[in-house]
Amino acid sequence: MGDKPPLPANGFAWIAKMRPHFAEYLATFVDVVRAGSFSGAARRRAVTPSAIVRQIDTLEADLGVALLIRSTRALTLTDAGWRLHERALRLLDELADTHAEVSAFDGSVSGTLRIACFPTFGKRYVLPIVAALQAEHPALKVELDLTERLADPVLERLDVVIRMGELTDSTLIATRLAPLTRLLVASPAYLAQAGAPDRLVNLSSHRLLDKLHGADLLGWRDVLDCPAGHAGKGVVTFRSDDFEALRAAAEAGLGIAFLSSWVVGPDVRAGRLVRLRLDEEPWNAEPAGIHLLRALPQASAKVRAFTEALRAGIGSPPVWEP
Repeated sequence: MGDKPPLPANGFAWIAKMRPHFAEYLATFVDVVRAGSFSGAARRRAVTPSAIVRQIDTLEADLGVALLIRSTRALTLTDAGWRLHERALRLLDELADTHAEVSAFDGSVSGTLRIACFPTFGKRYVLPIVAALQAEHPALKVELDLTERLADPVLERLDVVIRMGELTDSTLIATRLAPLTRLLVASPAYLAQAGAPDRLVNLSSHRLLDKLHGADLLGWRDVLDCPAGHAGKGVVTFRSDDFEALRAAAEAGLGIAFLSSWVVGPDVRAGRLVRLRLDEEPWNAEPAGIHLLRALPQASAKVRAFTEALRAGIGSPPVWEP
């Protein structure tokens, strides 16, 4: 790259000089880098791998440089590819931000709304809101990323991300949707057989259900290592990477689970699970929150509509509270 001119500083002018679909090809290139393969980018964009290859070929032809070193085992970025990827992220963010800001003045709920949240939360509470919004606004499209990773609305060009727990300092704009309350629960059948613990230290004689991997929202450490429960370590006899599976395991009598009320609150209310209020639940003394995060200071019409509909759907107090 040493003898090639630098990429122009004015991103919009650069794109304007290229072919009409250049921004789309640039986004495809970013998806290929993120996925690490043409097939992965094809799945994300719902097209064939050959279509992805054609777009990358066209992009390389327009720029006059190779962006990717292709082999049967992996894709590797060239020096030009690294430079373009770094610049592309900023350019695409600039385009998306401008589009969202201009759309905000329109007031029409249209375009593509990109959301990321936990799978169980998305299926239970986000999908019904999305369905109602699309029925009311037929021009609205939605991409719902159900994931347990910590999605970044800036790097991944997402409109909103729903996060659980304490928020770290950042430039993201946060809207609090609900408190995050965590409950110790077990089935009536399990408690009838094993007995109901009356203090946290008594958990040492009980079977516990825990998260297999991923973000630590269960927080057994908050229960077992708190002053009232430091002696009660318990025995983990079942692990799963899925909240619904853990809820079902508790309902099946496999042991005591420690889950958020948005997961098990309805089961407690229906009597399928029993809430164990041990030592005044110190982990809920200052409950964390469920937040909707966005990158833009001024929300677009589609983001405003989704935020308002989701808050109304959750309610206050939340619909899942027992």
